[in-house]
Amino acid sequence: MKFNEELRRARVLRSSLALFVLLGVTLAGAAGSLQAQAPAPAQGRGQATAPTAAQLAQYADEARRLFDLLELKPGMTVAEVGAGRGEMTVEMSKRLGPSGRVYSTELDPVRLADIRNAISREKLTNVTVVEAGTRVSNLPAGCCDAIFMRDVYHHFTNPDEYDRSLAAALKPGGRLAVIDFEPVPGMAAPEGVPANRGGHGVTPEIIVDEMKTGGLSAVRTIPGWTALRADRQMFLVLVRKP
Repeated sequence: MKFNEELRRARVLRSSLALFVLLGVTLAGAAGSLQAQAPAPAQGRGQATAPTAAQLAQYADEARRLFDLLELKPGMTVAEVGAGRGEMTVEMSKRLGPSGRVYSTELDPVRLADIRNAISREKLTNVTVVEAGTRVSNLPAGCCDAIFMRDVYHHFTNPDEYDRSLAAALKPGGRLAVIDFEPVPGMAAPEGVPANRGGHGVTPEIIVDEMKTGGLSAVRTIPGWTALRADRQMFLVLVRKP
């Protein structure tokens, strides 16, 4: 009888172990299925690689030239629209000094986090991060002595409305610099932008006309402001609020 009881217990133990193994396999399979069905991380600006040392040097040089072109001085306030990872925001912050102010705007939550990390890493106290809107900048009215953007304007889907919000954020006499590139032949324009773009990019003439509609007057256009890459140059359009 004792032997039979031990045999029964052994069989129960084996059955329990088999059940646990089966349950583990089932759960693992379900988890794998859910993982396979989950959407992949979004690609684009949020997944772009970090800038190289050469690109960082280029940003620093552009910030230096922009500082002069926008007639900035320590203690003034500037905004960078579509600041990406915040490389140029950091450069401007250092040039304006602790008594100055930089508004750094972005639409992409990943990039907003990047900017905040850059500010923390550099221990900057004069940068305000702003979540941009798709139709307006979300900058405070009359806050800025100058505004600039790089590789951003050709993505605007509502440029007239956005330009008016930028004009409202400028102080009287404030300057705005748009750095962008001409349309690329054979490359589709970003979704939702005006039909007159003619491809991926925008012409200086279109920017000037749209800025005039927004209440800003043209100052000058600088062809060949900088290189986006080896085969593509960027221009700069400078406008001013009366």
